[in-house]
Amino acid sequence: MSFIIEQLRDYPFIALFLSLGLGYLIGKIKIGKFELGGIAGSLLVAVALGQIGGIAISNEVKSIFFALFIFMVGYNGGPQFFSSFRLSSLTRLFASFVMTFVGLITVVLLSKWAGLDKGLAAGLAAGGLTQSAIIGTAGNAIDQLNLAPDVTSTLKTNVAVGYSITYIFGSLGPILMMSLIPMVMGWNITKEAKKLAEKMGAGSKQLNEGEFSALNRVSSRAYQVTANSMFVGKSVVELEEAFDADLTIEAIYRSHQDTESTLDLAKNPILAAGDKVYLTGLTQAFPKVTSLGIELGEFSEESNVVQTQQKVVLTNKKLAGITLRKLHDETNARIRRGVYITQLSRMGHDISTLPETELHIGDEITLVGQKEDIAKVIKKIGYNSPLPSVTDFVTMSFGMVLGYLIGEIGFTIGGSHIALGSGLGCLVSGLLVGYLRMRTPRLGSVNHGAANFMQTFGLAVFVAVVGINAGAPALTAIKENGVTLLLLGVLVTLIPQVLTFLFNYYVLKIKNPVEALAVIAGSRSANPAFASLLEKTQNSTPVPSFTMTYAVANIFLTLWGPIIINLITKIS
Repeated sequence: MSFIIEQLRDYPFIALFLSLGLGYLIGKIKIGKFELGGIAGSLLVAVALGQIGGIAISNEVKSIFFALFIFMVGYNGGPQFFSSFRLSSLTRLFASFVMTFVGLITVVLLSKWAGLDKGLAAGLAAGGLTQSAIIGTAGNAIDQLNLAPDVTSTLKTNVAVGYSITYIFGSLGPILMMSLIPMVMGWNITKEAKKLAEKMGAGSKQLNEGEFSALNRVSSRAYQVTANSMFVGKSVVELEEAFDADLTIEAIYRSHQDTESTLDLAKNPILAAGDKVYLTGLTQAFPKVTSLGIELGEFSEESNVVQTQQKVVLTNKKLAGITLRKLHDETNARIRRGVYITQLSRMGHDISTLPETELHIGDEITLVGQKEDIAKVIKKIGYNSPLPSVTDFVTMSFGMVLGYLIGEIGFTIGGSHIALGSGLGCLVSGLLVGYLRMRTPRLGSVNHGAANFMQTFGLAVFVAVVGINAGAPALTAIKENGVTLLLLGVLVTLIPQVLTFLFNYYVLKIKNPVEALAVIAGSRSANPAFASLLEKTQNSTPVPSFTMTYAVANIFLTLWGPIIINLITKIS
């Protein structure tokens, strides 16, 4: 045992990765619908390892990984954050801000009443409101107070302590609200979600891992033209016009004696009985094709239809806010010919391609069609989504430089100079670079997988270093304040949700049960609660309201870290 302890002291990065590995292992354990998560699990393991003593990891490591994390928070959320500021979204945006503001006031008042210091107050906010980024932004703010080193260390340890004690119920509380609110209001969420989906145009079941939709929005089929078909003697253009470009002819094969030849579609050939016609288009349009001929169940691999799939990021302001139905009806048939939308993704969440689904700036649209047809419409939509293997390190690096420079900006209060700090600086630069990436494709981008990895791994390393460096004082603080913090955490978790729901329902008139719950989950940045809601709705109708409010809440909750530190300092 002494050998292991010595190894951890001599090679502290072993302790770091041990914290991450064991933390994520513990975080996967489920009790009912509750799952601790890897971040909280890593912190708890790190605090436990820190009790060994003598394990120290440079604060520069912590700062670098937090800067990466917070920059990617802004970068990933930037497009959705800025695109949310539309008149049609103001009610939900205001509801999200109200939730975060009520959370801030609740934390400050309870901290003052209970006599918590600045560190514990910030930790109470980070755990009770489940916003891990507060640990970093509050820690930066504590550094700016120019306190004695031992006092600064104690306060930053207390931030981690407050978080670790209150986080569990902070995650569990919103999940409970997804069940308690419908029970009190007498709502059947599954039925309400079905009605909302019907209002939007159709339903879309939320899929679990390993499942897929067997019936797709777009499909390809083959038909043999019969002698009595109304389309015999009609041209390719006339056939496609008959279906309002909802179907596209991909190929026509004509038999001549024992051979089969392909007709040149560019010459607009005339259909004849016996022709084999290969079509691609909206599945809902195929029932009309019975007038063309008999559907073929088998065909050779050589005559199969090969399509191109391309993901495009929406940047065209003229398309923002319009529905898919309006996009279809108001777009010239020749422009949209041969190009079909198969999937929509917003902030990493798939959205049903329903007729009444609205498009937002930053949405990732999956198009299917022939390569040359897709190329014609991409510029009218936005720009190609980056390939999974491509990351623009120039964009990311200069964005980080900008963040550190912004962090040096400060102001003077009571004769003391207070800088924004690298945390807030990198958050702002991440928002700006994310927005500019959306507006200016030439700026480059960081692929979605890499951005999510840096965001998650950056935060995990940060909290693990905080926990390890906290050491023995963390256990002392837990013994002294554990019960008090646990009870305060319950109040911080529940009070903002209850008050904001009542405000949203009776004042802002957010009456639809699915949207009301999605706004609550999003305004708390509560992914576990959102997962619980999706399980109840059994479709993706909560996604638009959740993603919109989540982006706003994620930014404001992160900003509350230094504000809590400064407010507690003033009222202490």
